[in-house]
Amino acid sequence: QLQPVESGGGSVEAGGSVRLSCINSAFTVCEDDVRWYRQAPGKEREFVSGISHWGIPMYTDLAKGRFTISQDNAKNTVYLQMNSLKPEDTAMYLCQICSRYWGQGTQVTVSS
Repeated sequence: QLQPVESGGGSVEAGGSVRLSCINSAFTVCEDDVRWYRQAPGKEREFVSGISHWGIPMYTDLAKGRFTISQDNAKNTVYLQMNSLKPEDTAMYLCQICSRYWGQGTQVTVSS
């Protein structure tokens, strides 16, 4: 089954950092972007950042300047380094592969 596996979330104080990981089991199957989304309670899921099969990153305005996406092809893993975290970054962060497969998500909680 082509389901990504996320990890790395946790609880941090405002201004802190976390690094999320997404194991992409479909790296050799599809060449779609790997994308990070997030969903906070009561809010719609929103796109955060993505990286193309060839390593070209893309960022939304909420991620620019604070988040960095990267990939390690040898480990089939995409990372999302998140710095200068704010309480409003609190959400479940989910990885999407092949434009349709979702992981279970990893929770990030930022306290003020």
